[in-house]
Amino acid sequence: MSYKVKLEIFEGPFDLLVYLIERAEMNIYDIRIAEITEQYLAAIDEYKSQNIDISTEFLVLAATLIEIKSKMLLPGSAVASEEEVPEDPRKELVQKILEYKKFKQAAQLLEGREETILDRWYKPQEDLAEYDNDHAFDVLVLDPDRFLAVFKEFLEKKRRLEEIHTRYDRSVHSRTRVGIRDKMRQIRKYLSVSRKITFRDVMSECEDRYEVAVAFVAMLEMMRSGRIKVKQRVSFGEIMIEGKEQ
Repeated sequence: MSYKVKLEIFEGPFDLLVYLIERAEMNIYDIRIAEITEQYLAAIDEYKSQNIDISTEFLVLAATLIEIKSKMLLPGSAVASEEEVPEDPRKELVQKILEYKKFKQAAQLLEGREETILDRWYKPQEDLAEYDNDHAFDVLVLDPDRFLAVFKEFLEKKRRLEEIHTRYDRSVHSRTRVGIRDKMRQIRKYLSVSRKITFRDVMSECEDRYEVAVAFVAMLEMMRSGRIKVKQRVSFGEIMIEGKEQ
């Protein structure tokens, strides 16, 4: 019976042997040694026919397989006791195969980790020499008394801001919001007294940001409807508001 072995690049004789065992779906603890030996020798012959150099290790394993095959073909000793169990000639070979597979799996695991690491990018080391001097952290040197004074000042400012916000919130809720029409009537009232007023005059009567925004929108609405004219001679200069006759 002839065997055809697909030529591949094997890392060593046990790599080829494991490949043949797995391809034949054999139990590693019950190797059909005659069949595997024939396939292994066929592979060696195929390599030689293709002028592929093979190392001595392949030939050593081939001799080992032939020796095991011969031992298994010999009949048992007639003198041996019936209770004595003869040692399996394949035992040492099986141990070497198991050890080889264990190391191969470990190598594959390390190879996978290497590929994972190669996919990562690392930040190059920076030159921090300019910060490595006696004055680099002078900003952290602070007199405890001075630090305590600054911290107390910070707390006092924080307290005052909280009081301002509290008073502002109360005042907003305690009074009625000024509407745009109310602010337009107020501007017309100003213009009835003086033909020209300034934008600053209008804003000076506002009590908060909301009323400032309302006054600004009211002025834009009056400009759109043609009730007032607004002039500013220079950038960031005074804004003059002049009433127009209806």
